[in-house]
Amino acid sequence: LGMPSMWSGKDNGDQDGLRAEEPHPIPNDDGASRSSRRSHQPSRRSEEPTERTRLLDRPRPPPNSDGYLDPDDPAVSPYNLWTVRAMRYLTILFLVITFLWWVLLLVSIFVSPPGLHTRGSGFFDFAYTCLTLGNLLVATIFFVTPARGLRITTAIIAGLLAIDMILILAVPRIRLEEGWVGIASVVWAFVMAVWCILTDRVVAYGKHEEEERLTGRAETRRTLKEWLAVTVATILTVIFIVIVILMTGTLGMRARDATLKMYGDRILVDGDKYAVHLACVGNASETSGSKDPTILLEAGEEPLEYDFEHWAYAAYKNGTISRYCYWDRPGYAFSDNAPSPHSAGMSADAFSEALAKSGEEGPWILVSAGTGSIVSRIFSSRHMKQVVGIMMVDPLHEDLLHRYGGAGRGFILWAWGIISPLGTVRLAGALFKGRTREDRVYGRNAYQSGKYIKAQLQENLVADSLSKNEVSSARNIQSANTPLVVVSSGIEVRRDSEWERKQKDLTTLTDNLVSWDVVNKAPHQVWNTLDGRTVMEKRLKQLVKAAHKIKSETESEKEQ
Repeated sequence: LGMPSMWSGKDNGDQDGLRAEEPHPIPNDDGASRSSRRSHQPSRRSEEPTERTRLLDRPRPPPNSDGYLDPDDPAVSPYNLWTVRAMRYLTILFLVITFLWWVLLLVSIFVSPPGLHTRGSGFFDFAYTCLTLGNLLVATIFFVTPARGLRITTAIIAGLLAIDMILILAVPRIRLEEGWVGIASVVWAFVMAVWCILTDRVVAYGKHEEEERLTGRAETRRTLKEWLAVTVATILTVIFIVIVILMTGTLGMRARDATLKMYGDRILVDGDKYAVHLACVGNASETSGSKDPTILLEAGEEPLEYDFEHWAYAAYKNGTISRYCYWDRPGYAFSDNAPSPHSAGMSADAFSEALAKSGEEGPWILVSAGTGSIVSRIFSSRHMKQVVGIMMVDPLHEDLLHRYGGAGRGFILWAWGIISPLGTVRLAGALFKGRTREDRVYGRNAYQSGKYIKAQLQENLVADSLSKNEVSSARNIQSANTPLVVVSSGIEVRRDSEWERKQKDLTTLTDNLVSWDVVNKAPHQVWNTLDGRTVMEKRLKQLVKAAHKIKSETESEKEQ
């Protein structure tokens, strides 16, 4: 009896022993279980090893059964490649360099730093820099979402910029106006467009390689966030394409306008920084042994070649005058833009230098209109011996310069200048309204050019400060016996009582007033009406006679 019970007990004991020796399940080796095990369970090293204890720890199991990462895993990134990281850092560096250049060009619109002045408006190089800034911003913001459509649109931008670069370099007049600043800006814009294409292609390649290495295949699908990024980037580059197309069209139109022949010459002034256009009609003559005065025309708010000079030419043909000269202020018609800031006194000095270089000598009778009368008055005070007469047509009084120097008007001019390279209105006029080169250079559409807008902005910035001080000083210096004629617009006088008072005040500029006429139904451009032209020519003839009289009296006094 004891034996069976003994064997029986032994069997039971063996079974119990086997059950006691069952291996412990291997826990999942994830981060949470490991931290939990460290906190609440003793270390495996502290456990008593058995014959079932593993000699080596079990390796971490892969996320997927095939051993690859999930495509949405943050570790699947093109940034794993040092080439992609280096290109991103370079893109950011180029973005910073472009931004600093953008700031410098923005400042140069208002104050020209040494060596950065261009003889053009300066708005084109600023526009190219804005475009470069936009391209680099798109490339930086959407760096990790490369797209073939984005590369295609950027390639179109690069191709158009290449055309612009060729136009600027091939057309001498545009190359001269843009200078090294404009050339550098368009070349940089082209190079950065090519860089953006290269960057996007390298990121796409790196993304493809990393996906194949870490997930086993290249991902063809996109998340909603990626689709939105690609869509926004593509829309922005399409807008850039439209901008560059308009700028290319405007450049082509400028190249066409550069072929327009002009009468007279461009003369370098102010240390050869820029050139102004000066032309003279007629030959020097004498009357009773005395040299006839030359009429010097000064434009108002618009280039005088369009209509004001036509009146002078008619007076020349009628024999009222024997010779006249006219010029374009910096930024007007055929003249280059001057460095900023540029005041009325600086314009008078440029005119004086141009006359001296061309060999022109007095006596002179100054005929000016509108804002040009400010320049003529300053010129007269600096050439009192040569100026023998002054005629002002609806002139601007120095006390009203604040109307032209307001901050609101300045901001509008600056805004128009910034968008002027697009040339939307000018292109539409050329395509659909038959506007000619003459219209764009000095005619009805001249106000749309970047050069003219820059000139107006320069006049606005210093109108109520430097220019006002200069003309106020000129009034005190002005010779009192100089013959004076004032012709005012009847419409402006009736519309604005302050304008009427200031017109009357200008008749006291000298003590030798020949005539003051208010032409009824005449606008600010008095010469646009027949009565206005008739009165102006009549008074100019009287002024020439008065100038001869003054000169003969002066010579007789010298002889005595």
